Amino acid sequence: MDIQLEKKKGIRRKHLPYIAGGALFIVLLGWIIFGDHSSTLKIDARGVNIGTATADLFNDFVRVDGQVQPITVVQLSPEEGGIVQEIVIEEGSKVRRGDIIVRLSNSQLDLQILQAEADLAEKQNFLRNTLVTMEQDRLSNQNEKLQLELETTRKKRSFGQQEKLLAESLIAREDFLLAREDYDLALQKHALIMERIRQDSILRSTQVEQMEDNLANMRRNVLLVRERKDHLDIRSQIDGELGLLDVVLGQNVSPGQKIGQINDLSDYKVEALIDEHYIDRVRTGLNATFERQSALFALTVRKVYPEVRDGKFRTDFIFTGERPDNIRSGQTYYINLELGQPSESIIIPKGTFFQSTGGNWIFVLDADGRKAHRRSIRIGRQNPQYYEVLEGLDAGERVILSGYESYRDNEVLILNNEQ
Repeated sequence: MDIQLEKKKGIRRKHLPYIAGGALFIVLLGWIIFGDHSSTLKIDARGVNIGTATADLFNDFVRVDGQVQPITVVQLSPEEGGIVQEIVIEEGSKVRRGDIIVRLSNSQLDLQILQAEADLAEKQNFLRNTLVTMEQDRLSNQNEKLQLELETTRKKRSFGQQEKLLAESLIAREDFLLAREDYDLALQKHALIMERIRQDSILRSTQVEQMEDNLANMRRNVLLVRERKDHLDIRSQIDGELGLLDVVLGQNVSPGQKIGQINDLSDYKVEALIDEHYIDRVRTGLNATFERQSALFALTVRKVYPEVRDGKFRTDFIFTGERPDNIRSGQTYYINLELGQPSESIIIPKGTFFQSTGGNWIFVLDADGRKAHRRSIRIGRQNPQYYEVLEGLDAGERVILSGYESYRDNEVLILNNEQ
């Protein structure tokens, strides 16, 4: 008969590979779920610059380089062109308003003056001759008027006599009619001569007025041409310093050509070029300071130029208090321009990490300082010393400020302090 074998219970040897495989799977699954998969890199702690986030006042300012300039610069440009005949004052000399700086010569202008004077003389002679002719005509008309008045008087007297004789029937009626007709004709002639005298007077007045106006215009033209000759002497428009003079003897200078400038040294301004990043924040009236000769001097923004060139825009500052001793055009001042009021913020010192991260993340050290973990942050304003951290850091946390070029793809840094 068959013998029934009893089935063995418990873990048998053939089950061990399955059990080991299951345990390995569980370990791998736990590592995947709960393990630290961040890439790490060991670095030498001696080559790392570490800073601490602090809660402090953030001073919102930017530092710019400014050059001292005269408060006003007046351009030298001749109104008349010509050849440089004489340089009276050299560059760098002090000048007063009205001083002659350069003398020009212009032979063409001399010919224009002679021609204008000749035209004026001719016009004056013509006016005199016209006036003489008009006076002769006036006298002739007056003479004719007197003759006609005499003739009218005689005709009137003859007509009266004939009228009386006709009343006494001493003359024929025809003689009376002839006398009356002669008298009427004399009256009409007298009326005509009076009308002609009146019309001639009006015409003569109009002609003389027009000619005198033309003559006055010619006189003004001559004066203007002579003034143009005066403009050949290029003069200073203000009191100041001749800062630039770009002409040589014998040079042909055109009207309006810039040949130099005069600096108004009654005051100074500071001209600075500022990065276009700040163009929306810089405005007229902002305060600024700079240190010179162990003293602090105050400035204010006078004008902001809207044009941007090579990534920078121009700004003019003026002094609001004392000026430094021995101030000179061309000196460079390092200006702190205040963009806003100080405010309580989390700040960290500036570092080269910003070039790699753009301020979007940073490595933050553990409490023991042995590891640094990558963390997202948000940086707001910045000044020459600090960044303002808006999110991601608390006061007292330490961060790596030096450059991240060699480990920007890692998430954990292990700081090796061994010598």
